Amino acid sequence: MGCVHGKCCSKYPSSSDGDSDHHREMRPYINKHILTQRSLELVPVPSHNFNLQYSILTQHGYYPDTVERENQDSFCVKIQVQGNPNVHFFGVFDGHGQYGAQCSNFVKDRLVEILSNDPTLLDDPLKAYTSAFLATNSELHDSEIDDTMSGTTAITVLVVGDTLYVANVGDSRAVIARKDGNQILAEDLSQDQTPFRKDEYDRVKLCGARVLSVDQVEGLKDPNIQNWGDEESQGGDPPRLWVPNGMYPGTAFTRSVGDGTAEKIGVIAVPEVSIVQLTPDHQFFVVASDGVFEFLRSQIVVNMAAAYTDPRDACAAIAGESYKLWLENENRTDDITIIIVQIKDLSNMGAGATDSGIDYRPMIMRSVKGTHDMSSVSESETYASVRSGLSDIQQSCQHSISMNRSAAIVVPSPMRQRPLQLDVG
Repeated sequence: MGCVHGKCCSKYPSSSDGDSDHHREMRPYINKHILTQRSLELVPVPSHNFNLQYSILTQHGYYPDTVERENQDSFCVKIQVQGNPNVHFFGVFDGHGQYGAQCSNFVKDRLVEILSNDPTLLDDPLKAYTSAFLATNSELHDSEIDDTMSGTTAITVLVVGDTLYVANVGDSRAVIARKDGNQILAEDLSQDQTPFRKDEYDRVKLCGARVLSVDQVEGLKDPNIQNWGDEESQGGDPPRLWVPNGMYPGTAFTRSVGDGTAEKIGVIAVPEVSIVQLTPDHQFFVVASDGVFEFLRSQIVVNMAAAYTDPRDACAAIAGESYKLWLENENRTDDITIIIVQIKDLSNMGAGATDSGIDYRPMIMRSVKGTHDMSSVSESETYASVRSGLSDIQQSCQHSISMNRSAAIVVPSPMRQRPLQLDVG
């Protein structure tokens, strides 16, 4: 994750500006920041007789002023949560601020540990997820890590049999690939939590935040203009959160873990949770930091991943493309972390299996005044996105900052944005 003000890197010309000498000077540092983690593992889900094959890659970012800066991303894969062979956890955590690396490592360790020790996890995953995020946030505040102006995003996927529970705070992302005829479609499992979203904008405003771009704060643009449009068309100066009478913290998203200062103006650690029941049409899912999605749309990431049989190769290709686009636009790169999980051999044969003691019927969760009602629905309603509702606005102002989605968004050509066409010949 980048610097707090977003425009601080503008003094470094991009490689597309023809600064070949500068790019050559950077090359020794770039070469140091290639792949720092690769793996390939196969995990069975016996209750539904399918397998998950996954690969992980994390790539150190490049910052010209701090070439030895540590990777602030971290990840966690926990197989057989609570000793259950049908329950597996995947998470990516993107730290930010001076102590972002410490924050992301703390959260990736404690979040899964708290979930693993929660006896209600399989009975009420939504409640357990929310409780775990808030407990982790509280523990981070009480730890020796200074999270006053530092914190982390968290994008996590809990596999329970053939059901995915996806919990998110921040602007890292999870996306699933679904086969539709001869196409592979990308379906987002999470939604970035930024002031671009009207619901999040309204919530933080009620908590006392000023929402302004850096140009507005510096008097270069009218601060009364509060029409942000959408994130991809807005460019490199996104709306940020500021205290009523100060020039801080300047957070570009509205939820995260940590960030004690930003909590006072509505940045919370309450996750948004989505649920999807897997079908044979689901091919794989991707969990990644915004170092990937800053310049690549979800469909492009899915297209690239689908082009490779081995998820290790897919991770490397996506990281390489992301890295290249960062350098073309900013002469720096964010840290990049990717988990690709292939869904192998899933059929309808295992639907409804309960040999692990878990009810696998399709479910939809609805949020009503801070409580969550789970009710069975038809097979056609196997996907539902859930936003955690809070009983009142004071609750929503009690919990977690972000530092950056600073770069101008590169919009791929229409051809590259299309779903991948499968060769059926």
